[in-house]
Parts: sequence; C-alpha cells; structure tokens
Amino acid sequence: MMHNRIIQLNDLIRDLLGEILTREISFKEGVIVTLTKVDTARNLRVTHVFLSVFPAKDRDYAMKTIEHERRNIQHLFHERLATRPLPTIIFELDTTEEKADEVEHLLQEIRKGR
Repeated sequence: MMHNRIIQLNDLIRDLLGEILTREISFKEGVIVTLTKVDTARNLRVTHVFLSVFPAKDRDYAMKTIEHERRNIQHLFHERLATRPLPTIIFELDTTEEKADEVEHLLQEIRKGR
C-alpha cells in the first residue's frame, strides 16, 4: 500500500515541480532543464529530484540558478502540495544520458578495433 502511495506522490511531485520550473524559474535562452526522476523517501520527509540540463556546458549555471531559487521553489511547492509531512527537495544532476553516450562510444571503438 505504501509503495503505491510513494509512486503516486512521486508522479504528483514531478508534475508540480515541472510546472514550477517551467513557469516560475527563468533560465537563460537555450538552456533546457528536464526533470528525469523523482524519488521520495518512505517517511515522506525528503524528495530527491534528478535534473537533466541541455546543453551540458550550462549544467553549473542551471544548478546554481536552481539553488539560488531553492527557497522560492520549496515555498511554491509546499503551497500546492496537500500532504503531510511536506518533503524537503534535494536537487541533483542526472548524468545518465552522458554516461550512456560514453559507453556507446567505447563500444564503437572496441568494434572498430576488431
């Protein structure tokens, strides 16, 4: 039962934070920030939000912008989320796609060597 509740809560949090990041946070032109995964602790006190940033060269800029707006994001999030306890958001950079590209590149190099 709890597992289903966490899944539903993660979906709700992803939708809410996606809306907040899109409408309330201004990134410089050409920077795209995407929520890739939301993982809420079973005790509902902490939510890890994984973000992908394109282009990769603007990752530091995007993460600094989000950290600068963290209190505002958390406030807007708590206003819209009707659950207790209200989780604290921890933003993390998701580099899965980049790592997959590196592995693919290495596999291509191995195939060329044969």
